[in-house]
Amino acid sequence: MHVHILGICGTFMGGIAAIAKAAGHHVTGADRDVYPPMSTQLAELGIKVFEGFDPAQLEPAPDVVVVGNVMTRGMPVIEALLERQIPYASGPEWLAREVLRDRWVLAVAGTHGKTSTTSMLAWILEFAGLSPGFLIGGIPQDFGISARLGERPFFVIEADEYDTAFFDKRAKFVHYRPRTLILNNLEYDHADIYPDLASIERQFHHLVRTVPGSGLVVHHATDANLARALDMGCWTPREAFARDGGSAARWTADLHGSPSGSPGGSRDGSRFDVLLDGVRAGSVHWSQIGGHNVDNALAAIAAARHAGVPPEVSCAALGEFRGIKRRMELRGEAGGIRIYDDFAHHPTAIATTLEGLRQRVGNARIVAVLEPRSATMKRGVHKDTLAASLALADEVWLHAPADLGWDARAVVDALGERGHSSGEVAGLVAALRERLLPGDHVLIMSNGGFGGLHGKLLAALTEASHGAQG
Repeated sequence: MHVHILGICGTFMGGIAAIAKAAGHHVTGADRDVYPPMSTQLAELGIKVFEGFDPAQLEPAPDVVVVGNVMTRGMPVIEALLERQIPYASGPEWLAREVLRDRWVLAVAGTHGKTSTTSMLAWILEFAGLSPGFLIGGIPQDFGISARLGERPFFVIEADEYDTAFFDKRAKFVHYRPRTLILNNLEYDHADIYPDLASIERQFHHLVRTVPGSGLVVHHATDANLARALDMGCWTPREAFARDGGSAARWTADLHGSPSGSPGGSRDGSRFDVLLDGVRAGSVHWSQIGGHNVDNALAAIAAARHAGVPPEVSCAALGEFRGIKRRMELRGEAGGIRIYDDFAHHPTAIATTLEGLRQRVGNARIVAVLEPRSATMKRGVHKDTLAASLALADEVWLHAPADLGWDARAVVDALGERGHSSGEVAGLVAALRERLLPGDHVLIMSNGGFGGLHGKLLAALTEASHGAQG
């Protein structure tokens, strides 16, 4: 079967492409603004990608066109698709029909931590010898790919609440029908889709309604927004987690001090005991840090136990877990300055990412560089809480292009002398090159390619370093 995927370079649709290829289909696709890591993954799979959305790519007609949610009415390829009556489906619909219908689905939902938790859970099942299928909104270092078909019965999926397609405005995750469901947290996001927090809570409740009575819902113990969604009705056994959830949680953590000499000080999340009903069930010593990652680990361990993996095996697996690309990923070092890449694009995620880096580097200088790129950010929904989320950075640079959609000066002013803005990537590179000092840690945060800032900045710093040496 020839499967043609529109919007193939998104992490989700690129994962669909990888799975379809593994299932034996002939796969092609199309997109614009192609950039790594997905473009690299598709090239390695030998999948042909058309640049742009010209209708000619539908000749000859594919057996089915899988339509990403970036596609809209009015695009030439969409109009041709409808006029010619070529069979089409959304990505979640195709995945559910062709892959998930006979699998034990373990789904991870939440505003934050989905990619990390999904990666942890998939790695735990892999470590336990279960060879799961998975589809993740990032690339785990342990696998090197974002998706694979895997072996039956288990399939681990990052369950996104964004809408499905131009013809299906339900949340993606209602298609997946999980047997094991993780609910990490719930905050307001996706302002282009949802008018308020209550509407997102309702979508999460729709997801809860799809979990069978023999399944399991693993949820954060202290998240009031999740509690409201669950109070709408839940017909499935529940297990709550939180590193400091007290009696409200079955799964908690006892954090140990960090290794002697570590710049992060004590209790940084790099070592902790896992407690089930107050009894030690295992111990984790890993390369990850931050309280948010401890919570993610507890959720993954609980879900894996439902699939038959003992907690002590899960703890051993996490000891070898190497993290995810674009999640505090060190992109390089030049002139004694380290450049990190992170996907954070919501104030809560920005704050927890900075907290993790601060725990890692101690009193060293952190320079945060943020691209407010998401639809919610561009609408200015978080502008009043953005400055506070950047509190742990010593210096902040905000990318504020002319089409940002709101005035960034208030955020910059709230940051005082720490705050700066730039409207162009080239200007940002030049300014950073002049201000950065050896020993700095530069945290670049964006849910897109940020105009290649990471590579351009590293090149500029390398040139400056060589010039200084000469």
